[in-house]
Amino acid sequence: MQTAREKIAEIVLAQPEDATYEEIVRELAFERMVARGLNDVRSGRVISDEEMSRRIRTWQN
Repeated sequence: MQTAREKIAEIVLAQPEDATYEEIVRELAFERMVARGLNDVRSGRVISDEEMSRRIRTWQN
């Protein structure tokens, strides 16, 4: 398993040479969000599409 430092280095080095600071930070944040989502799925912290639709409808009222 990679350390956080190794993963960050991998992501940064995968960016194009002309990537801006903001683009790199955005890519790091995206990678973290995906990892957190996958951990949620593995841990069973998910809801159905129907439940999500119900929750969204309550926001619109």
